[in-house]
Amino acid sequence: AGHEAVLSCPNASKVYFLLVTWKRNCSSCCVLSYRRDRNETSRLNCSERITWKYSLDSDPALRIFPVNLGDEGNYTCEAVNSEGNFRFFSSLTVTVPPTVTLAHDKSRVAVCQASAGKPPADISWIPASNHSSEEEFHHPNGTVTRVSYFGWTNSSFPSVTCLVTHPAMNQTLVMDLRC
Repeated sequence: AGHEAVLSCPNASKVYFLLVTWKRNCSSCCVLSYRRDRNETSRLNCSERITWKYSLDSDPALRIFPVNLGDEGNYTCEAVNSEGNFRFFSSLTVTVPPTVTLAHDKSRVAVCQASAGKPPADISWIPASNHSSEEEFHHPNGTVTRVSYFGWTNSSFPSVTCLVTHPAMNQTLVMDLRC
């Protein structure tokens, strides 16, 4: 999310496409097309974030910038040239890195939180503990918040480390337990 996505419409032959149409596979979604012989482009239900990436004569790739969660889905490029009609399929999955925090409460419990990630982040602790627990909260926009609790009441360790692993990022936070 927030970055650029480029979906390509490959041309296996050296013959230029005469007509190229990009469609998102849902009702009333964006349709973007280019007709080479008339040098015409058309847009239907497309936001300004959805455009052609390159010169249409050389590469009819679709550009989405910035990508948001609502852009996730299946896209089809339909292309026509003198050799025939071609269809190419692309699937766009949007990844959202979580916001990570590490805090503690008065009952000597460390709280590591990975907020609003998609997919959900994984949280682990160093040192590993049998006294950790985890909660998960699903948000309407498809993101997930994970919260992990680490109790250190009887611990002799000077610090605890929270490791957050996610396809979009990895983060390590350290908390001094001597305070």
